[in-house]
Amino acid sequence: GLSSAMTLGRSKRHVLVIDDNNPCNRQTPHLHNLITHDGEPPAVIRQKALDQVKRYDTVSFYTGTAMAVSNHKTFFEVSTSQGDVFSSKKIIFTTGMKDIMPSIKGFAECWGISVLHCPYCHGYEVKDTPLGVIANEKMAYEYCRMIHHWSKDVKLFTNGRSSLAPEQAASLKMHGIEIVEEEITELQHENGQLKELIIKSGKAYRLTAAFAKAPLSQHCTIPEQLGCELNEQGLLKVDDFQHTNIHGIFAAGDNSTMFRSVGAAIASGIKAGAMANHQLIEEEF
Repeated sequence: GLSSAMTLGRSKRHVLVIDDNNPCNRQTPHLHNLITHDGEPPAVIRQKALDQVKRYDTVSFYTGTAMAVSNHKTFFEVSTSQGDVFSSKKIIFTTGMKDIMPSIKGFAECWGISVLHCPYCHGYEVKDTPLGVIANEKMAYEYCRMIHHWSKDVKLFTNGRSSLAPEQAASLKMHGIEIVEEEITELQHENGQLKELIIKSGKAYRLTAAFAKAPLSQHCTIPEQLGCELNEQGLLKVDDFQHTNIHGIFAAGDNSTMFRSVGAAIASGIKAGAMANHQLIEEEF
């Protein structure tokens, strides 16, 4: 969102950023694989971005939540939780996705700290240590293959009966990956740092970290209410220019891609801002 705002602000467009200051990575202690910011806390990176965007007098900020958007064809009206209404020629949704936590004790507390979703963001810090993969169904096999590259000490926890194909299970076992099919009862941790994974029988597995992909849903349902289409993964459909199927509405970041990365989000935000400006130029000239 901030990268979209900077791009538009530098294009002499008046921009309003509506934000509830509740980012999805607020629990993550350090962010990695972002060149020039590797290892910095997300809050520090966010504050740097805010400070830089605030230099542009074309960009304004509003702390709150957008509750509804009305499409008047030539402009939009945005209503907020505080009862304010703003009008805009274009809308860019950079609203992210909501992680749906499973009902495993300790999972939510470890999420983003030692229960991780992306090895490219966090794998190096836990390389060559005992790791778990919490997954089942079609993604479990591919996820294990990936995590096995960072550590050869990997166990798959399916949290119930495995749905792996026999040949997939055989392949994992051949590579030394144990498949644990018992229900997970608890992730024991200290301030979010995983210590042991406990299964229903009481057996404990000492792990440095676990990789898991929590189910996702759109953090904001306003795009759907406006008629924006979702794909089969529940992500907003956008074209190569971050434009949705509704004229004047763009989307960027995690809400429209499976590749959840700050770097990728920044890049898509720049593109959305530039394309929104391009669309305005086409309408004005």
